[in-house]
Amino acid sequence: MTTILLIHIIIAISSLVVASIVFFKPSIKKIGISYGFIVGTVASGTALLIANPSNLLHTCLSGLFYLTIVTLITIATHVRVRKLAEQEI
Repeated sequence: MTTILLIHIIIAISSLVVASIVFFKPSIKKIGISYGFIVGTVASGTALLIANPSNLLHTCLSGLFYLTIVTLITIATHVRVRKLAEQEI
Protein backbone atom coordinates (compact mmCIF):
# COMPACT_ATOMS: atom_id res chain seq x y z
CA MET A 1 0.00 0.00 0.00
CA THR A 2 2.93 2.35 0.62
CA THR A 3 3.95 2.03 -3.02
CA ILE A 4 0.44 2.94 -4.21
CA LEU A 5 0.41 5.94 -1.88
CA LEU A 6 3.78 7.16 -3.17
CA ILE A 7 2.67 6.72 -6.79
CA HIS A 8 -0.60 8.52 -6.01
CA ILE A 9 1.20 11.49 -4.44
CA ILE A 10 3.65 11.75 -7.35
CA ILE A 11 0.82 11.63 -9.90
CA ALA A 12 -1.25 14.21 -7.99
CA ILE A 13 1.63 16.68 -7.64
CA SER A 14 2.61 16.13 -11.27
CA SER A 15 -1.01 16.75 -12.24
CA LEU A 16 -1.03 20.13 -10.52
CA VAL A 17 2.31 21.07 -12.08
CA VAL A 18 1.20 19.99 -15.58
CA ALA A 19 -2.14 21.82 -15.24
CA SER A 20 -0.30 24.98 -14.22
CA ILE A 21 2.20 24.73 -17.06
CA VAL A 22 -0.58 24.06 -19.56
CA PHE A 23 -2.39 27.16 -18.31
CA PHE A 24 0.55 29.35 -19.27
CA LYS A 25 1.29 27.53 -22.55
CA PRO A 26 -2.14 26.23 -23.59
CA SER A 27 -2.93 23.80 -26.38
CA ILE A 28 -5.61 21.17 -26.87
CA LYS A 29 -3.01 18.36 -26.89
CA LYS A 30 -1.53 19.53 -23.59
CA ILE A 31 -5.01 19.74 -22.05
CA GLY A 32 -5.46 16.07 -22.97
CA ILE A 33 -2.25 15.24 -21.12
CA SER A 34 -3.55 17.16 -18.11
CA TYR A 35 -6.77 15.13 -18.21
CA GLY A 36 -4.68 11.95 -18.25
CA PHE A 37 -2.96 13.00 -15.03
CA ILE A 38 -6.34 13.80 -13.47
CA VAL A 39 -7.66 10.34 -14.37
CA GLY A 40 -4.47 8.76 -13.01
CA THR A 41 -4.83 10.62 -9.73
CA VAL A 42 -8.48 9.64 -9.31
CA ALA A 43 -7.72 6.01 -10.25
CA SER A 44 -4.83 5.68 -7.81
CA GLY A 45 -6.89 7.42 -5.11
CA THR A 46 -9.72 4.95 -5.71
CA ALA A 47 -7.25 2.07 -5.39
CA LEU A 48 -6.04 3.50 -2.08
CA LEU A 49 -9.61 3.89 -0.87
CA ILE A 50 -10.42 0.28 -1.74
CA ALA A 51 -7.24 -0.91 -0.01
CA ASN A 52 -7.89 1.18 3.13
CA PRO A 53 -11.56 2.22 3.42
CA SER A 54 -11.18 3.45 7.01
CA ASN A 55 -10.03 6.89 5.81
CA LEU A 56 -13.13 7.49 3.68
CA LEU A 57 -14.01 10.99 4.92
CA HIS A 58 -10.45 12.32 4.76
CA THR A 59 -9.91 10.76 1.34
CA CYS A 60 -13.11 12.19 -0.10
CA LEU A 61 -12.43 15.68 1.26
CA SER A 62 -8.88 15.65 -0.08
CA GLY A 63 -10.11 14.34 -3.43
CA LEU A 64 -12.76 17.03 -3.70
CA PHE A 65 -10.22 19.74 -2.88
CA TYR A 66 -7.78 18.40 -5.49
CA LEU A 67 -10.48 18.05 -8.15
CA THR A 68 -11.76 21.57 -7.48
CA ILE A 69 -8.32 23.12 -7.92
CA VAL A 70 -7.39 21.13 -11.02
CA THR A 71 -10.84 21.65 -12.58
CA LEU A 72 -10.62 25.42 -12.09
CA ILE A 73 -7.17 25.49 -13.71
CA THR A 74 -8.37 23.30 -16.59
CA ILE A 75 -11.49 25.41 -17.23
CA ALA A 76 -9.36 28.56 -17.24
CA THR A 77 -7.03 26.88 -19.73
CA HIS A 78 -9.94 25.98 -22.01
CA VAL A 79 -11.03 29.62 -21.94
CA ARG A 80 -7.50 30.74 -22.86
CA VAL A 81 -7.30 28.22 -25.74
CA ARG A 82 -10.67 29.37 -27.05
CA LYS A 83 -9.63 33.05 -26.91
CA LEU A 84 -6.33 32.29 -28.67
CA ALA A 85 -8.19 30.36 -31.37
CA GLU A 86 -10.59 33.27 -31.91
CA GLN A 87 -7.67 35.69 -32.26
CA GLU A 88 -6.14 33.52 -35.01
CA ILE A 89 -9.31 33.57 -37.10
